[in-house]
Order: sequence, then structure tokens, then C-alpha cells
Amino acid sequence: MKLHEIAHGRAGDKGTTSNISIIAYRPDDWPRIEAEVTAERIAAIFGPDVQVARYVLPQLFALNFVVKNALKGGVTRSVALDAHGKGLVYAVLDMRL
Repeated sequence: MKLHEIAHGRAGDKGTTSNISIIAYRPDDWPRIEAEVTAERIAAIFGPDVQVARYVLPQLFALNFVVKNALKGGVTRSVALDAHGKGLVYAVLDMRL
């Protein structure tokens, strides 16, 4: 099963940091998401140069990840097509559970 089958997400940016939220569609799926979507797994997606902090929001059935250095310089410095990193959430939602 892929994460996107039981959750959706949002992404935002601040400088070179990406803020990625993962939200369960149904409360019944929340325990599995909380147990399996760890900071270590998020860091593995984005590579060795990132630092990941995970924040648990059980009342919203959501996780929030602050991923430092994910945007390789941020909007004003990056030549990436997705300089804001809005698409990074899809890399996370593609995670196998």
C-alpha cells in the first residue's frame, strides 16, 4: 500500500526549508500513519543533506515535517522547476507502508 491511498498532503516553503504535512483521510488510518511515517523515512527520501523534524498533531490526524535544506537554496537561488517545493509532498505520498 502507498501512503497516498490513506492520506493527502500539503507543502510550503521558507527559504531552503520545506514544510510538508501528511493528513489521514480517515481517523482509522491514523495509528498506521503515525507509526510508519517517521522522520528517518522522510530523510531517506530527500538525501543525506537534509535535517528533518517531525511534529505530531493527533487531534488533526496529521504529521508535519520541517525538512531543512530540501530546497537547495530556496526560491531566489534555485534553478529548479519547482523552486517552492510544492511537489515534494508527492515524493512522500509515494512512500510504501
